[in-house]
Amino acid sequence: MTDESGPTWFEVPFGRSTARFTLPSDASGAVAVSGHMPPLPDPLATARAAVAAPVTGRPLREIALGVRSVCIAVTDATRACPDHILVPPMLAALEAAGVPDASITLLVAVGTHRASTPEEKIAKLGAAVVDRYRVVDHDPVDPSGLVAVADGPEGIPFRINRIAVEADLLLATGVVEPHQYAGYSGGGKTVAIGCADEAIIAYTHGPAFLDLPGTRLAQLVGNPFQEAVRGVAAAAKVAFVLNAVLDDDGAPVAIAAGPPEATQDHLAALASQLYTTTIPAQVDIAVAGVGHPKDANLYQASRAASYLQFAPTPVVRTGGVIILPAACPEGAGQGSGEQRFLAAMRDGGGPAAIIARARRDGIRPGEQRAFVMARVLEDVTIIVAGAEHPAEIRSMGFQTALTVEAALADAVAMVGDRPRVLVVPHALLTLPIVAQ
Repeated sequence: MTDESGPTWFEVPFGRSTARFTLPSDASGAVAVSGHMPPLPDPLATARAAVAAPVTGRPLREIALGVRSVCIAVTDATRACPDHILVPPMLAALEAAGVPDASITLLVAVGTHRASTPEEKIAKLGAAVVDRYRVVDHDPVDPSGLVAVADGPEGIPFRINRIAVEADLLLATGVVEPHQYAGYSGGGKTVAIGCADEAIIAYTHGPAFLDLPGTRLAQLVGNPFQEAVRGVAAAAKVAFVLNAVLDDDGAPVAIAAGPPEATQDHLAALASQLYTTTIPAQVDIAVAGVGHPKDANLYQASRAASYLQFAPTPVVRTGGVIILPAACPEGAGQGSGEQRFLAAMRDGGGPAAIIARARRDGIRPGEQRAFVMARVLEDVTIIVAGAEHPAEIRSMGFQTALTVEAALADAVAMVGDRPRVLVVPHALLTLPIVAQ
């Protein structure tokens, strides 16, 4: 964390570029940044070494000997996971084990997001992989493509994609980074959530889980959501994962492989050193940077605001303002879950009514984001700066401004003179912890 003696100009990601701004003259500013770990000099070589020497257990090549079918669950376009680095070493190990190309399926774990486009598949995996192997998107609403693997809460079975469940060997990629529900992502989550059906995604992301005190950022132990993920991953027989930890620029700083829980635990210990930083007190205004690909739509970009407020202590005081620089060219988002988020936010009555409806009636996938954001909006105002569809954003209860500086001027009018401002350039990765 840098103090107010830092630079006059501040900068946060904005799409594939950046947004630069200055603070109002009477504001005191600080920047919250992640810790430093040097980027891996050769991530592909590190990934190959991880596949051959996992954190525990046998190398992938040995595990794959004699199997007839393999499914690799990979992340979708909303995840900044370097699958183009992680997948080829897994495929090379499978080839060395004698698994034919035709026996391998790459399953894009879209959860309830929209299906990935051919261009997105190539961008994530590389043209050589897409041309050589079968790559398909998970469908969370097709009952014929889902198989129950475990009993879920309140009689809701955990159903997972049939391709994943029926494969002789189930593998996954992922990134280990702070996650609002799971504590940290990675491990078996790409399968347990990304390849699950709508009903269980809705339940696990709804009030029943989020209202539990253990469901918090950067917390694995005692986290009921994480416990559910691990149980489903075990029931689905996820055998081996290859996960990465990324720095603020998206460069891998650590890569590890092995059984999902051991791999996630190993990398989460590193991630906690990298991503958490201490701030002395709550602030009046926070500028929460997002950047590509999460700022493609508000469904994803809004996570930056909720991450700050679902930290162990909310970063912004009650009555404060969070500024979200995000163009959101897709508006709220184009997938079925994103459209439900849009509808739920527009449903009238303000945050209190959204929360009451969710607790009374339950939610469908996508509506959990409305529940989360309503809880945030109960305490703070959110201004989206630079949105391409401001009318749609405002219809959802958020405010908008053309630029970050204009948003800051609006925020100061709300919170009063001499505001304390915290700039978090990578608010989906850096987790400010308020000193107790």
